[in-house]
Amino acid sequence: MSSRTRFVVLLVSTPLVAFAIVGGLLGRVSARQDSYQHLRVFDDARSLIMSNYVEQVQVDRVMEGALRGLADGLDADTAWLTPDDVAVAERRTPLGEGETGVELTRQYYLRVVAARDGSPAARAGLRTGDYVRAIDGRPTRDMSVFEGARRLRGPVGSTVTLTVIRGNAAEPHQVALVREPAPAPVVSSRVAAPGVGYVRIASFGAAVAADLRTQIADLERAGVGALIIDVRGTATGQAEAALDAARLFVGSGTLVQREVRDRAPENLTAAGPAAITLPVTLLTTAGTSGVAELFVAALVDNKRAASVGERTLGRAAEQKLVKLPDGSGLWLTWARYLTPAGKAILGAGLEPTETVEEPDVEFGAAPPSTDPILERALARAALKNAA
Repeated sequence: MSSRTRFVVLLVSTPLVAFAIVGGLLGRVSARQDSYQHLRVFDDARSLIMSNYVEQVQVDRVMEGALRGLADGLDADTAWLTPDDVAVAERRTPLGEGETGVELTRQYYLRVVAARDGSPAARAGLRTGDYVRAIDGRPTRDMSVFEGARRLRGPVGSTVTLTVIRGNAAEPHQVALVREPAPAPVVSSRVAAPGVGYVRIASFGAAVAADLRTQIADLERAGVGALIIDVRGTATGQAEAALDAARLFVGSGTLVQREVRDRAPENLTAAGPAAITLPVTLLTTAGTSGVAELFVAALVDNKRAASVGERTLGRAAEQKLVKLPDGSGLWLTWARYLTPAGKAILGAGLEPTETVEEPDVEFGAAPPSTDPILERALARAALKNAA
């Protein structure tokens, strides 16, 4: 390259390099200025409240409300924790052995995701979507899911009272629940129709894969050629247990993806071969949540199952404790799960293959005599079995 050519290249490239460097610096400065702007607005609002509110302000109360609001703006499970809550999260403060079987989310107030099979909450008639307006008289309007779950725990035999509203009903119901020990997660099964087996997974405990393998083998010996797996209202368990269960049905490929900020999604895969090859129909509702959604996404996206029922809740994520200098902390969503195709489950849920609505039930009324979701799934399974 001649001296003249080098000079021309340098002349052209220098402004471009300078532009890139200055642009990067300005981008960082702009982002920092945006942060400072929000902080200035917050400080202005705090100052105006302190100097103009109609009565003397308790600074701690104002700041606690601001921190709660900051966390509430993210998702239902992210929460600001008091120092007492942090102690609970770190297990320095033991929780009672008694529980009610209620899994909670947050939507203005605390709301029931599901009531575990056979639990005090299920026997009392609590259902997915019920609003819990108060726990032992304490309003839940500013209560995090973390705090609500803690308040539901207590000594075995003790009572906790929930103020519950269902649907658009104006009158709340007082529901007293006696806390019981949490039972070990179980899988149950039966022959639901000629050639069709029904399997209920109420929670994804550590033994779920082994239980599924055993019970489905028993169903096959009984002549079953198609399966219905019911995960309606299934909202608790361990992610790895749900994935182990999915590996029984999916021999190879991606089960789900796990995403952490600023990293490429991690593929969680099946190692094969699949132990169970029968056609599967899954039953889902808005109470199908968390790790149960991993199981559903793995089977449906890998063409190992169809799903019948309602869209799932969209809560497939992980939280961790981040401590703050004053002893409080954030219970922060730091990882989320995606379907094998890369679609986020958190906040979106999983759309069923065939939508069938769960019947509405008035508070205190007997359960409906028919189960349209199960009936539709039985029809689908019978066709698969006949084929």
